[in-house]
Amino acid sequence: MSDTRQHAHQLIDRLPETQLSALVGLLETIVDPVAAALRDAPVDDEPETEEEKQAVAEARDWLKRNGGEGIPHDEAMRRLGLE
Repeated sequence: MSDTRQHAHQLIDRLPETQLSALVGLLETIVDPVAAALRDAPVDDEPETEEEKQAVAEARDWLKRNGGEGIPHDEAMRRLGLE
């Protein structure tokens, strides 16, 4: 184990329990900033519009008609001309 890593472990071991959760949150943000951003994002409480409900219904119907499978990534890229 590197000296820096060992020193970090020693410092963590000295922290009181009440400060550990703050440190864990910071470390999670450093290690996986996308997951941290999603965790901290506000809840989308905006009501779904009729257009959105219709689009979701159409997408579910499409999935049912196509065996419950979406379009593979390679096929989607090909259809969009992004190969």
